[in-house]
Amino acid sequence: MARVRACRICEQYLPLGPHPVLQASPQSRLLIVSQAPGRKVHETGIPFNDVSGDRLRDWLGVDKNVFYDAAKIAIVPMGLCFPGTGKGGDLPPRPECAPTWHPLLLPRLAQVRLTLAIGQYAQAGLLGERRGRTLTDTVLAWPEHLARGVLPLPHPSPRNRLWLTRNPWFEAELLPELRRLVAATLR
Repeated sequence: MARVRACRICEQYLPLGPHPVLQASPQSRLLIVSQAPGRKVHETGIPFNDVSGDRLRDWLGVDKNVFYDAAKIAIVPMGLCFPGTGKGGDLPPRPECAPTWHPLLLPRLAQVRLTLAIGQYAQAGLLGERRGRTLTDTVLAWPEHLARGVLPLPHPSPRNRLWLTRNPWFEAELLPELRRLVAATLR
């Protein structure tokens, strides 16, 4: 973790400078792979310390004490630093990050029983060719992906309100199963 936190690989591309934000422990049982920290998370250094995190914790059915217990939950995004802001929101994760750090970090998380792939970048990185044509297709195929230990989810960002409105099956069908799986994983 000290090596990761000292990373400066893409420093020249980061508007606020490097500040890797993650949490992990060899005892972690749930792995959350998302896109990259937002500006507020960059400033605080606490993963999902924003409105998206509030929604994600609600989806998972856990409180902050459980969520921030690295012995229970690892949070290792595709990009560990805030990539900057573009026209439609935050920029994509830096392409150097996951190929550099995931092969070193993820094998050390040997106790992980369930991995959540949150958003299109995490799904592309974890599912590769197995992901659907769209995020909706990928999330709809969650039972198939879950059989391989990965549960794809949309990003909990407030920007995704329209997606959630258009896909009521997510809250009605998948969220109860997600909460059940998380509770069983963390038991």
